[in-house]
Amino acid sequence: MTLTVDAESRGEWAVLRVAGELDLVTSPVVRQHVHDAVADGRRSVVLDLSQVLFCDSSGVGVLVASRRLMRSCAGQLRLILPHRGAEDGSHVNRVLAALGVRRLFDCYPDLESATAEPLPA
Repeated sequence: MTLTVDAESRGEWAVLRVAGELDLVTSPVVRQHVHDAVADGRRSVVLDLSQVLFCDSSGVGVLVASRRLMRSCAGQLRLILPHRGAEDGSHVNRVLAALGVRRLFDCYPDLESATAEPLPA
């Protein structure tokens, strides 16, 4: 399976909708989109991961590196990880929780809630 990333703007947020498998081969695509958003002057990025069907350690590494990049430029990264029930949550949500890194991210169930909450001053 392949990976697609669709970019859009929602107010001051750059929204990157990621779909497919986030692995060693495809994760550099997500990394490049985040870097491109920062290079374009965006400091508020939402990664919509609700359509990611698989995520390996390379994908997690890109998410952690994206968080680090956004923090280094006084920006903010938010993830969309729908909860679809405790046992049937999104794959990325389960992987981040299993690795103990989910707490590092600001996670939201949908785009509306991710972009509605005000940015910190």
